[in-house]
Amino acid sequence: MQITALAVFCGSKTGLNPKFIEEAAALGQLLAEKKITLIYGGGNRGIMAAVANAALEKEGKVIGIIPKVLLEWEAQHTGISELIIAEDMHSRKKMLYEKADAAIILPGGFGTLDEFFEMLTWNQLSIHDKRIFILNTDGFYDHLIAHHEKMWKEDFLYDVPANRIKVVNNVSELVPLI
Repeated sequence: MQITALAVFCGSKTGLNPKFIEEAAALGQLLAEKKITLIYGGGNRGIMAAVANAALEKEGKVIGIIPKVLLEWEAQHTGISELIIAEDMHSRKKMLYEKADAAIILPGGFGTLDEFFEMLTWNQLSIHDKRIFILNTDGFYDHLIAHHEKMWKEDFLYDVPANRIKVVNNVSELVPLI
């Protein structure tokens, strides 16, 4: 399946490792070069800003979806191609999933994991069949990946995690997959 729009779930903070920002920028540039629309949370801070601004610098299309409650807190990005204001977090997530052909998670906090797990759960329940990637920059998600394997080994999953999630360690590994 051809990916024309990719949902990116990531932090509204930068984190401590400069590689997080470097890989986010590399992803934004790649999406713009491949003419893949970036769909993301609409913020202008942290890793969110890095991926969006890198795509914009290469004249990529960037659609942000932000709920009303986060307008001031996340400092919405006013320079993107389109900013959609969602009524609430649930509406935001649904719109993110509907507008994208696939999703990728970059380093982030609880919100990033919430979006990832909801999309993964919907995939498992056959609500959608969109591809899901983890950008495991500098091993950020090693523990999460190990936990997925633990859930599989303990018979809590219906499918091998690798059948639903593709893990890449850097943006260059993503290139042949999109």
